[in-house]
Amino acid sequence: MTDKTIGKHVFFRGLALVLAASFLSACTSGANVKQSYPVEQRGRYYQSKDDTPIKGKLFGEDGGLLKGKRKNRDGGGGIGVNGYLWRASLDTVSFMPLKSADPFGGVIITDWYISEKTPNERLKLTVYILDRRLRADAVRVSVFKQRRRGGWRDTPVGKDTARKIENQILTRARQLRISHLD
Repeated sequence: MTDKTIGKHVFFRGLALVLAASFLSACTSGANVKQSYPVEQRGRYYQSKDDTPIKGKLFGEDGGLLKGKRKNRDGGGGIGVNGYLWRASLDTVSFMPLKSADPFGGVIITDWYISEKTPNERLKLTVYILDRRLRADAVRVSVFKQRRRGGWRDTPVGKDTARKIENQILTRARQLRISHLD
């Protein structure tokens, strides 16, 4: 290596060290961060009702990156979608086995569910939460249905089936929001 390339390596390592140290000191110096823990209500855990602003050098009212108070007004609770719609969706489809749940993308996919009443029929749901606000058009449900006829074959689902599940989710989300306000 030449003296020039050694000098560049030393310079960039030093610069990275200075930037990391200044970033860490900005995060911790004078920060008044309040930790919130889940609160148990009626046998389920929810985000605490304490919506105090986060203050510090990077966040808050003192001229940081996010100017102004940071409050949780949309029911978010640290996930990428509306928290009330998310919890309501999980509550509504809780009788079905979950295949995947992505709180940041707002997608819940259930595995196939077979009811004891109709053993030759199975259902699968995909719930999409489309907005951070609690709105009627912020949730969309896709229903998949199959019947056993020598093997599982796709069967059409009535349009009102998905709409009924969406309405159940919205009703539950409103109940959660009202109970959170009380």
